[in-house]
Amino acid sequence: MKFRARPPEEPEINLIPFIDVLLVILIFLMLTTTYSKFTEMQLTLPVANADAQRDRPKEVVVAVSADGRYMVNREPLAGGGVQALSAALRAVAAKDSIVIISADALASHQSVITVMEAARHEGLTHITFAARSGPP
Repeated sequence: MKFRARPPEEPEINLIPFIDVLLVILIFLMLTTTYSKFTEMQLTLPVANADAQRDRPKEVVVAVSADGRYMVNREPLAGGGVQALSAALRAVAAKDSIVIISADALASHQSVITVMEAARHEGLTHITFAARSGPP
C-alpha cells in the first residue's frame, strides 16, 4: 500500500491571544499613569536663595483669648473693637509686616474676623494663623 505524502502544513501564528495581552497591558498603563496638568501660560518661577530668607519683615503677633480679649505683641489691648486694634497695629507694624493671628480654639469667629478687618484697615495684607501641631 502506497501512502501519499501529505504536503507539510504551514505554521500559523494565532494573533488573538497576543492582542488580548496587549489590551490588558494598555489598560494597566492607562490606569497607572499620572497625568501632569499644564497651565495655559508658560511661567518661569523664581529661584529662592537661603540668604534672602534672613531679611524677613517684622512679625506682629495678635493673640485672641477665648473670652474675646486681644494682645498685640504681648501687650494687652484696652478696647476690643476694630478701631482699637487698628491703632495698636499702626503703632507696631510696618507696611510689609506679617500679622500672625494666634487665637484660642474656643475664641469666637467674630473675634478673629475683627483682627483681620483691623489689619485690612491698616493695609497689612500678609496674614497667617498660628496653630499647634499634633493632637489637642
